[in-house]
Amino acid sequence: MSSQIIPVEPFDYVVFGGSGDLAERKLLPALYHRQIEGQFSEPTRVIGASRSPLTHEEYRKFAKDALNEHLKKGEYDEAEVEKFCARLYYVSVDARTDAGWDQLKKLLDEGKDRVRSFYLAVAPGIFGDISQKIHDHKLITKSTRIVVEKPIGRDLASALQLNDTIGRAFKEEQIFRIDHYLGKETVQNLMALRFANALYEPLWNANYIDHVQITVAESVGLEGRAGYYDTAGALRDMVQNHILQLLCLTAMEVPSSMDSEAVRDEKLKVLRALKPLNASNVEQATVRGQYRAGASGTGPVKGYLEELEGGVSNTETFVAIKAEINNWRWAGVPFYIRTGKRLTGRMSEIVITFKPIPHAIFDQAAGRINANQLIIRLQPDEGVKQSLMIKDPGPGGMRLRNVSLDMSFAQAFNVRNPDAYERLLMDVIRSNQTLFMRRDEVEAAWKWVDPILKGWETTGQQVQGYTAGTWGPSQAIALIERDGRTWHDEI
Repeated sequence: MSSQIIPVEPFDYVVFGGSGDLAERKLLPALYHRQIEGQFSEPTRVIGASRSPLTHEEYRKFAKDALNEHLKKGEYDEAEVEKFCARLYYVSVDARTDAGWDQLKKLLDEGKDRVRSFYLAVAPGIFGDISQKIHDHKLITKSTRIVVEKPIGRDLASALQLNDTIGRAFKEEQIFRIDHYLGKETVQNLMALRFANALYEPLWNANYIDHVQITVAESVGLEGRAGYYDTAGALRDMVQNHILQLLCLTAMEVPSSMDSEAVRDEKLKVLRALKPLNASNVEQATVRGQYRAGASGTGPVKGYLEELEGGVSNTETFVAIKAEINNWRWAGVPFYIRTGKRLTGRMSEIVITFKPIPHAIFDQAAGRINANQLIIRLQPDEGVKQSLMIKDPGPGGMRLRNVSLDMSFAQAFNVRNPDAYERLLMDVIRSNQTLFMRRDEVEAAWKWVDPILKGWETTGQQVQGYTAGTWGPSQAIALIERDGRTWHDEI
């Protein structure tokens, strides 16, 4: 089975930070794959832009090296790489001065009728500067979009200021706030499971669901991001964007259509219905953790403070939260969310646990009857599992066993699983905002997160140490087990 590839119209993609880490690891490989799949119409160009003084040829060499390093085995095709590099250009520009902007304008004027996208793969501190320069140098056309990476601010006040700054140069429908988690096939399949099947949606409520778990676990540590991470922490870095977006897609009402505004309207309702967490309840509903030295992967690893080389820090590298949604569909259903660094392994999943059967007709010899679970695995090995109770084959009476109906995307479709950025980059060209955050979504998320941050500060809630290579502090286990439930910890 193969999917139908629909080409997009010709475009110019200008990547600010074009010689940076994100461009090297994700953006250039993603665009290369879209070329191979036949999604480009000609003429299409990718233009790197940053302060580094590179020529077009030097940038093409950078891109070729990046593809050679980051493509999987068998994906590097010499002819396709040469074709891809031939569409690459480079301009040295300065975000805070006028240096280089005339050269960029001259290059873009060669394709005035094309879709024009500006991707800001740079520090958020210069989002506003670049937006204003794009506006001042008259680079915005009717078919222009701008893509901004998270974090959109570090609190509500800074998010409002940043949105205002970008909004002075671009219309809201031109602004694409990207969250790569929403581009994952499994995340989109969550909507397909709910809204394209008669099986789940009638049960998708407090009458049948006991609780929901959302886990985004990382096995890595700071990875050279110490300066940023120690001023952010897990709540700002992961919960405010990635995890709340997953929660919204899990909990939202059925939209009237797949129109981007209809979908985002329903997500916004979820964010606004979240039970407030503040100084009065934050200690009961949240756990903060920070990893200590331990073992991860193939050997011993340093603790957070050793990696930070700063001596003292109360920044959380792990957070667990018991969240609740105050509406009719979800009243009384807890959403347990957790994320952290240096955990047992890399894993992102959503686990829907249904309520137990109201009455067991089988005797004790049949064994324990487990509650049904729907497990949506985002990474690694994207797929969906539905656990069911069945009879153990063979004579000797009724013996029950918990088994999974397991659907791996890689095995089911026998195709390469595209990286999330591939879909999102092309959605920008198509001007499809469905998988991107609207301004009011970003601000509603901060309105929920800000009181948690202030609550931690007010109560003096400290980080709890946990050994690298484990599932976090023991207090996180207590958070869910005092409700008679347990974390799903299968890697």
